[in-house]
Amino acid sequence: MVRGELRLTAGKAAVQVAHASVLLTRQAEARAAREFELWWAGGQRKVALVVPTLRDLEEVERRARAAGIPTVWVEDAGFTEVPPGTRTCLGLGPAPDSVLDPVTGALDLL
Repeated sequence: MVRGELRLTAGKAAVQVAHASVLLTRQAEARAAREFELWWAGGQRKVALVVPTLRDLEEVERRARAAGIPTVWVEDAGFTEVPPGTRTCLGLGPAPDSVLDPVTGALDLL
């Protein structure tokens, strides 16, 4: 999920979402082998969403953690569009749709 108020260019948003996907993949391989294998075998489905503000994204993180969904923040290095350390993106998963949908189902697609 990307922070909407940052108004990142399409390319920058794509790279931030890719960072989250890679970080979550590495985590899942190490900590949740069963969920990782199911996700991998199922085609590695990914969905890119936009959340209006950092505060909204932090609320999504709280709800995701409460549901047992793995989370990861992407903080930008600050070389291009945003200052160093800016939280640009929150990644979730892998997790079954039945667990993710109550947390993310009302969010807009990127």
